[in-house]
Amino acid sequence: MSVPTAAADQSVCAPLPVLGRDVTVPLVTGGEVTYAALDYAASAPALQRVWDDVAAYAPYYGSVHRGAGYLSQLSTDLFENARRTVAEFLDCRTGDQVVFTRSTTDSLNLLAAALPDGCEVFVFETEHHASLLPWRDARVTYLDAPDSPRRAVETLEHALAGRDPHGPALVCVTGASNVTGELWPVRELAAAAHAHGARIVLDAAQLAPHHPVSVRELDVDWVAFSGHKLYAPFGSGVLAGRSDWLREAEPYLAGGGASRTVTRRADGGVDVEWHDSAARHEAGSPNVIGAYAVASACKALTEAGFDTLIAREEQLIRTVREGLADVPEVRFLSLFGDDAPRVGVLSFVVEGWNSSHFAAALSAEYGIGVRDGLFCAHPLVRTLLGSDPQSQGECGAPEAAPGEKSLNAIRVSFGAGTPDEHVERFVRAVRELVRDGARWSYRTEDGRCVPDTSDRA
Repeated sequence: MSVPTAAADQSVCAPLPVLGRDVTVPLVTGGEVTYAALDYAASAPALQRVWDDVAAYAPYYGSVHRGAGYLSQLSTDLFENARRTVAEFLDCRTGDQVVFTRSTTDSLNLLAAALPDGCEVFVFETEHHASLLPWRDARVTYLDAPDSPRRAVETLEHALAGRDPHGPALVCVTGASNVTGELWPVRELAAAAHAHGARIVLDAAQLAPHHPVSVRELDVDWVAFSGHKLYAPFGSGVLAGRSDWLREAEPYLAGGGASRTVTRRADGGVDVEWHDSAARHEAGSPNVIGAYAVASACKALTEAGFDTLIAREEQLIRTVREGLADVPEVRFLSLFGDDAPRVGVLSFVVEGWNSSHFAAALSAEYGIGVRDGLFCAHPLVRTLLGSDPQSQGECGAPEAAPGEKSLNAIRVSFGAGTPDEHVERFVRAVRELVRDGARWSYRTEDGRCVPDTSDRA
């Protein structure tokens, strides 16, 4: 059975077509401008190819795994084929499972629920909260932020050397930082983990949209990522990797689909035999459209060619770095140094500016969408800013009024769908704001810095 799909874009030229590329937004200073979406690290726009594939499938929508009808059979094939496509995209090993989830956060919480009794978890303080927080029922060792890839490996080896090598252990590490964009030495960290009898899970939320991820080559035990960062719509994610811990754990959700058989006992209770496949952790009616969208995105990126995508993204990074190199007020945040390999994610602060004020001015006066705050990586950002890593603060919320000192940062991020003009406009806007200041006055409203529409600056 087959569903009509959108024609693949055979062009290797970037940027790839994405939804929203022609959306215009009003400027507080008057007029409109094409919106420059430079917040890919939070959510990347869906590829047009993905959206078209989903639209082509929509009339054929049907239940999966439960129906004898043609559309149910077709949707079941599509869902399971999506699983195989993702496994190929990740270069999974024979026997690995691909479980569809809601997001990276959901994937890592699923894995946390599947940890064997007595499992120790080792995680760097530099992780996104999705990787930092799920391990509530385990004994967790938080590792200090390293200042180089080599130090990261040494720090992990030192921490693992003190553990009981016969007990279960898990290392959780990012592939690319959602704050600095820097690439982490995943292969070397995996080797260190395995040398000490530990397993490793890779948070690939920021890596998979920008670089190929091979479970085999990196030798990781699991990988997690989100569809909404991989140019698919919200609400879909993946946990892929070794099946044994997942097969032996209680189902993440109890319900239909996870159970193979359910029978009544003589005492009035029920006996349940759970599936030992990925279905064990996919109870309920699955997000078939979300899984299909993720698979479509995997195909689109593979067909576009990561070598081409990486080369263009590196050029965009150079445009930002070189364009702001002679603006001393701008300080980029980095763990491993300015020359460290990275994906298209750059965070910075501007001397004399509250970060939320600066981001608001970029949006209101230039039509540029960036992120300001702590990026759901509070310990890391506070360490990079030289403040107390344990200080409190809401995710993404400003802590000071315009003109006051801020312990937040600004993040610009881009990817396969970013036009050159958006990045060039961003560089020009930063230079103008630093040189001339904002052209409008701003105030704090409901915790956000917004233009004051009652008065001009």
